[in-house]
Amino acid sequence: MAIGFIGLGNLGRAIASRLTDMGEELKIYNRTKSKVEDLNYEIKDSPKQLIEDCDVVFMCLFESSAVKNIFEMEDGLLSADLTGKTIIDLTTNHYEMVLDFHQQIDEKGGDYLESPIFGSVAPALQGLVTIVTSGKKETYELCKPYLEKIGKEIFYLKEPGKASKMKLINNLCLGSFMATIAECTALGEMCDIEKPKLLEILGVGGGQSLVLKAKTQKLIEEDFSAHFSNNAIYKDLHTLQDLAYSLNQPLYSAAVPKELFGKMKKDGRGEEDFCSIYQLFKD
Repeated sequence: MAIGFIGLGNLGRAIASRLTDMGEELKIYNRTKSKVEDLNYEIKDSPKQLIEDCDVVFMCLFESSAVKNIFEMEDGLLSADLTGKTIIDLTTNHYEMVLDFHQQIDEKGGDYLESPIFGSVAPALQGLVTIVTSGKKETYELCKPYLEKIGKEIFYLKEPGKASKMKLINNLCLGSFMATIAECTALGEMCDIEKPKLLEILGVGGGQSLVLKAKTQKLIEEDFSAHFSNNAIYKDLHTLQDLAYSLNQPLYSAAVPKELFGKMKKDGRGEEDFCSIYQLFKD
């Protein structure tokens, strides 16, 4: 049976492409149908129609409010009979709202697997992302073969909400590393060190990281087409601060990167790749 897929943005398209490459047939729903007419998939008119045709539906949306809309809109997922249906949600959700999603799907007789993606477009196309999953153990075991088609590393944290919290914690590293690498790059150029050589040296020195490895060529070429946008990292760091507040835990290293990415959004650069924060330091 075909797999359903909702949310064909940059990351969603990459994951859908990977599933197709791995032999899966996809049927899709996207809020703006015109944005997916170039894709060679059967397009459904509503989430309800999609899940009635598919036992497993992936979602890859920007934030929890978009997930909520897909659930509760007219002819949304919750309007369907979800008995025997499974929703694998790859969205980076709010750690509190995702608890409602577990409950809502459970009450409708379906299964919900909270499975945020760690990684962006390039690794997603190759099936090299990391996935952290929360939900019922039996649902995880049944869906693991699907997850293994799109992810290299799969981790299971049973308790609902923990996968979303882990994703936010990971993105503290991601945003902080990117801000530091960007500032180092701009500073090195001010010292008349050629950017390719500078990044090569950082890549075997203190800057060695998956972040630098993934963004070196984009920084050299100043190609800021989005794999992971400034809007997305800003949203995640804001949610991370909500999490820290709920725990009465101050966050020191998250505050400055969050505001730097906020400045990118304010300057109209929110849709650019988050490595474009380099422009703040260069300018």
